[in-house]
Amino acid sequence: MGTVHPFPRREGEASQTGFERLELSRIVDLYGRMVAAGLWKDYAIDFGLDYAAFWAFRRSSERPEYKIEKRPALRSRQGQWALIGEHGMVLKRGHELGPVLAPVERRLLKVVGE
Repeated sequence: MGTVHPFPRREGEASQTGFERLELSRIVDLYGRMVAAGLWKDYAIDFGLDYAAFWAFRRSSERPEYKIEKRPALRSRQGQWALIGEHGMVLKRGHELGPVLAPVERRLLKVVGE
């Protein structure tokens, strides 16, 4: 195999924000369960200088149902994770990913009858 070389950056250029492996694994696991339940059909991922975002769509032709956003600059204030609804309203914000994803995971719970 060859050697992997990073792209050269200019002096003072900010690095790109992204998801860590465990974070992305947790998000994609939730996405897979929602697809299996028939609730989501498509997704998109965006990486910017100050944020990373994962969008989940009911249909690819619609607005995203949820946006899971990571903003490390907010880590020490209100929390770096946010769950944003279809109309742009922040539904949940926190310092850890698990509690932020909880409202979406609750939709997968089914009541088992006798």
